Amino acid sequence: MSEQPPIPEPPARPATEAGSATPVRDALLARYGERVQVSESFGEITADVPPGDWTDLLEFARDRGYVFFDWLTGVDEPPDAFSVVAHLYDPVTRAHLLPRTRVPRADPRLPSAVGVFRGADWHERETFEMFGVVFEGHPNLVPLLLPEGFEGHPLRKDFVLAARVAKAWPGAKEPGESGHGSPSRRKTLPPGVPAAGWGRDAEER
Repeated sequence: MSEQPPIPEPPARPATEAGSATPVRDALLARYGERVQVSESFGEITADVPPGDWTDLLEFARDRGYVFFDWLTGVDEPPDAFSVVAHLYDPVTRAHLLPRTRVPRADPRLPSAVGVFRGADWHERETFEMFGVVFEGHPNLVPLLLPEGFEGHPLRKDFVLAARVAKAWPGAKEPGESGHGSPSRRKTLPPGVPAAGWGRDAEER
């Protein structure tokens, strides 16, 4: 049996980049200027770019060490857009990056990321099914999860649930659909405390 070749080590990067978002932020601003909005929350960098810079941003991130593609999905942002967001990870510096862009609701199209990360394949298929975002250049943009002949995109906020059409909603309706608030929960006492006749109230009596 022939020996397997050793797995190459990932390229080393400056130690100042580990645990710090500043080099990544500076690199993004230097490359995209006013076309990118960079924010940080809970140790994760989010980079918002126009659709035209989407695949370039993914390539730029991959070449800087964000080589692990975790997931990609959509977010319905009515009334006029969908967001598409991915999660990338740098295994050397243990840094997280969320590339994000917005496509118009009237014609939601975005270049496919499969040419940059092969793992984006079925994520884009799922996002296409659930939100109706068309990923141009995808090698096989066909249904992934839903049964054949299914109509509509279930994760859009305007999608009508079939159960609500087939059968009236029992009891109280969903929040905002009825004029009645939800019943208040019974207040609980700490363990071992009797319901009445205890503490200062009992002493006063």
